[in-house]
Amino acid sequence: MRVAVAAGLTIAALLYALVGPGSPPAAQPGRGDAPAAAASVGPDDVVVEDWQSGPLGQKGVPSGWEAQTWGKASGLDLSVVLDEGSRVLHLASHNDRTTITRDLHGRISLARTPILRWRWKVIAAPTGGDARRRETADQAAQLYVTWPRPPALLRSRIIGYAWDTSAPAGSRFPSQKTGTVTYVILRSGTADLGRWVEERRDVRADFRAIYGEDPSDPGAITLSIDSNDTHSRAESLIGPIRFSPS
Repeated sequence: MRVAVAAGLTIAALLYALVGPGSPPAAQPGRGDAPAAAASVGPDDVVVEDWQSGPLGQKGVPSGWEAQTWGKASGLDLSVVLDEGSRVLHLASHNDRTTITRDLHGRISLARTPILRWRWKVIAAPTGGDARRRETADQAAQLYVTWPRPPALLRSRIIGYAWDTSAPAGSRFPSQKTGTVTYVILRSGTADLGRWVEERRDVRADFRAIYGEDPSDPGAITLSIDSNDTHSRAESLIGPIRFSPS
């Protein structure tokens, strides 16, 4: 199914712009040191996803999300699970790639809610993954914010917040696979494996730092996991995702 997101762009086109052409091709979630529940949701927060709409244990693409559908089949090893009392999305990759996107058009105003908040936990990082090199660009947990612009493959602007195996936390660099993505590495290595980590990003400030201008409101949010370049495996959990005023 093709879903229009803006000016004739489609979710599939945005996903292709994000990850590029495909490459050749679940354990139970681990337990961490902190609860998976997100901090209290404020009255002005906009919840993008809290994993509450589908049944617990639901496998496959969650309701309201769209999966990559071109080229070789993706892994799509996804399920809504209970981890430390909270519903989260479990993602697993076995020498493959899974990427899902949710439309945000008309939902988010960065003027009012510029702060993106979420929690994630990496259980297994892809061996030798390093987004700085095209041939090893695998990551256990990725969250992308997209500003689609036609033609999508050339002009969309995408910020990828990532948990990388090798690239140092705090680094920022363009994707080696597509000119539309700039990575912001939030976590690196194995020090925090098996632990819930809460993230808070000022998306408006990140956009200004990367593109040198104020952003329009984003059109999509994407979650991804891959291990196909390193021919290894990866596993992670992602909790509720929301935009907030502060």
